[in-house]
Amino acid sequence: MISTRNFSYSILCGLLAILFWNGVTFNVVAVEYYTEKPSFLPSCRIYEPGFTKCSTNSIQRLIDQLNIGIPEIVEKFGPLDPLHVKDIIFKQDNNEVATLRANLSQVVVSGFSQTKIKESRVSKKDFNWHTKIFLPKLRLNAKYKMVGRVLLIPLNGTGNILIEIENLDILVLTKTKLYEKGGFTFDNITAVQVRLNMSRAITRLDNLFNGQSPEVEISTNQFFNDNWRDFYEALKPVVVDTVEKILLDVMSAIFHLIPANFFIEDIPTPQQFYGNVAQ
Repeated sequence: MISTRNFSYSILCGLLAILFWNGVTFNVVAVEYYTEKPSFLPSCRIYEPGFTKCSTNSIQRLIDQLNIGIPEIVEKFGPLDPLHVKDIIFKQDNNEVATLRANLSQVVVSGFSQTKIKESRVSKKDFNWHTKIFLPKLRLNAKYKMVGRVLLIPLNGTGNILIEIENLDILVLTKTKLYEKGGFTFDNITAVQVRLNMSRAITRLDNLFNGQSPEVEISTNQFFNDNWRDFYEALKPVVVDTVEKILLDVMSAIFHLIPANFFIEDIPTPQQFYGNVAQ
């Protein structure tokens, strides 16, 4: 169920998007998919020089418009920054750094509104994507329940967790499958893999030992942050999994909505492309 706050935000973002694209109007109409190219989106031609530069600009313009609001995306996800994420269940065994079981609930991720697209490449061979993204800061807040050990320190607690990542470079490897709908070519996102690199990660776990030793909790958090690279390795799977799920869900919705023809004018039809490959 959409909250009153998110519903009001959805209406506001939808109106802003309509004003941006078409001038003043009084209705927000969600559609299954676009049949006309939105004015904010530059089109590129993959078989001509300068495609990667054009594609990088095009995807940045898309991100900028997401921050203003695309009605169909806002309706599906609510605000994208901060973004509310489904509960995360995490288990890591037989690892030198950590043996850990954790459940994260009420997960809120913020920072995506500052996304900068450094490079957007599309392969002519398979139309998979290779995208380089930069975020000045990514912040995750959640409720945690955790049992295990990290850096030889036993952990058993329930409380609030904060993970803040600074100067985050994300390499996104996206697999796609072209399909046809309504006479347009679309991208079906079949898999997303990310590689993360950062300058620092800061973590805060409240109630680490169920409130039994506040002094030890403070010193443990300090130890984790002094040794943040090792501690991040323990939490890396949950961070990577969260980012991959967010990107897969949001990108799938976007590219089922906006035809690939509006991004790449000379993209082949599925029949043309896969027929040529088969030959």
